[in-house]
Amino acid sequence: MNAQPAPSAPVANEVRAAQQSPRKQWRVLAINPGSTSTKIGLFEGETCLLSETVRHSAEKLATFATVSDQLPYRRDQIMALLNEKGVDLSTIDAFVGRGGGLQALPGGTYAVNSTLLHDAQRGSNGIQHPAQLGSQLAHEFALFASPGGKPCFVVNPPDTDELCDLARMTGVKGVYRHVHLHALNLKETAIRHAKSIGKRYEDCNFIVCHLGGGISVSAHQHGRMIDGNDIAGGDGPIAPTRCGSVPVIEMVDYLKTHSEREALGLCMKTGGFVSLLGTSDATEVLDRAAHGDKAAKRAWDAMVYQICKCIGEMACVLSGEVDAILLGGGLAHSTQLVSSVASRCEWIAPVVAYPGEFELEAMAAGARRVLDGEEQALEYTGVPVFTGFDD
Repeated sequence: MNAQPAPSAPVANEVRAAQQSPRKQWRVLAINPGSTSTKIGLFEGETCLLSETVRHSAEKLATFATVSDQLPYRRDQIMALLNEKGVDLSTIDAFVGRGGGLQALPGGTYAVNSTLLHDAQRGSNGIQHPAQLGSQLAHEFALFASPGGKPCFVVNPPDTDELCDLARMTGVKGVYRHVHLHALNLKETAIRHAKSIGKRYEDCNFIVCHLGGGISVSAHQHGRMIDGNDIAGGDGPIAPTRCGSVPVIEMVDYLKTHSEREALGLCMKTGGFVSLLGTSDATEVLDRAAHGDKAAKRAWDAMVYQICKCIGEMACVLSGEVDAILLGGGLAHSTQLVSSVASRCEWIAPVVAYPGEFELEAMAAGARRVLDGEEQALEYTGVPVFTGFDD
């Protein structure tokens, strides 16, 4: 990886001072922006002292030209809630936001520096997503907490790219596979499961799935996410809001009667169940299927089928050496989905469900590892981890 610029001296000094402190119950504020809400969590050690969701007006958000233009509006609403709850920012040791809008980078915990903030602000990866507000909000609150700033991080952002070289290849010269995944939740799920079986994440091989509005299926080999689908690029299984992989020739025909904008929308918002059934509500789809809706049953079954097919692909990537298949995200609450995946895939490895998400917990844990000296904070340069092969 390319050398990275150091964070500002005051923040670096804050990190060193925190590491030297005898107090181990670090107070960390985690911030996770979503499309019309921002989740916040205040942690002391592993204990969550406060978990709240700040709702934002969709009508107000629609008035902003870019995602980053929402920053003052969201910041002020979050600050009002923190004041209402009596949270004193000066007592917080570190701030961490969900990353986004960054160039492809290896996984880990990154100190927020000026380059990272600049890339997040403009969405340097070409994708406008609320996640890019995470680092900006964390930075704002870190400055409110102390004139010199407090330690401020992002952890395993969606731009995490640890693909092996073969996973990058396509059959078109100069065109490569890229990856956007639910990296934060995928890695946290793997870390938690490894701990539950008395092992380190770095000593295990897992296939980890995040099953939600978008679906990530990934291969983790000894602590690195070496393959997975691009959920922002129309890759992988059908999902509630995403089209999944579609043959190129079919999309060429589609573009004869539809705009490029419509086609891109299928990758992130209007594909999958939305296109097939007019809803993104997976519970509604499953209920409709149970009551005889053939189209709903076919769409649901196709989603599960494609999840399993992708799991099989990742098993081959790992040469069949798989410690467990882990299912996270909101759809993992469905016992029917979990049992369907298990019936097709448990011959590969045990299938274990971790319903829901651990994003706030994962962000706080990453910050704590740095403050405890268990990990070194990584430094962001804005140089993509991969720009092509030399030969």
